[in-house]
Amino acid sequence: MTYNPKIHHRRSIRLKGYDYSKAGLYFITICVKNHQCLFGNIVENKIILNDAGYMVEKWYYELENKYPDKKCREMIVMPNHFHCIVENTKIMNKHGMSIRDVNGTTIRDAHVGTSLHGRPKTNEPILKPQYGINNKKYIATIGDTMDWFKTMTTNEYIHGVKIYNWKRFDKKLWQRNYWEHIIRNGAEYKRIADYINENPAKWIDDKFNPQNSK
Repeated sequence: MTYNPKIHHRRSIRLKGYDYSKAGLYFITICVKNHQCLFGNIVENKIILNDAGYMVEKWYYELENKYPDKKCREMIVMPNHFHCIVENTKIMNKHGMSIRDVNGTTIRDAHVGTSLHGRPKTNEPILKPQYGINNKKYIATIGDTMDWFKTMTTNEYIHGVKIYNWKRFDKKLWQRNYWEHIIRNGAEYKRIADYINENPAKWIDDKFNPQNSK
């Protein structure tokens, strides 16, 4: 894969017929609406997160609690965007068979495939989410997973604006679309993981750096 920073903020064309709930590795980029820098600053080639940035980081790792078949791999919160690699893992039943594909049929629990709108907005602090058996999700698509992530981070950011005077955003915290890429082999995984880890050091030339849009 040749990574093109000029298009990585847009949702890539989905593969027709591809099951985005299937096991695999997915590289995802989500951008703040209007590229506002809300999550911190780059200082000496390192990201210095503010409280909002740490909040985004927290909700990323919450994906593994909400979606037990997801694994959070490399991630970076940048001042106005977010990169990560999410893995859909294989979940085995008590018979040692993958619940993703048994006899050619995807096995879904009662909560798979339902709309994921997240928890309602509240003025109460969102600190220690708890997930019982009735609200964990299995075999959710990458799209549904990211919708939940965006909902949770938006809800808590709104709380931060009201209670802690975080910087206000323009109607929506995140851009409507996102960019994703299916990682196909180990070499590609390493190249993308390196890109994520090196992102702060390359901020000066980053397309999303407001200094580069002037």
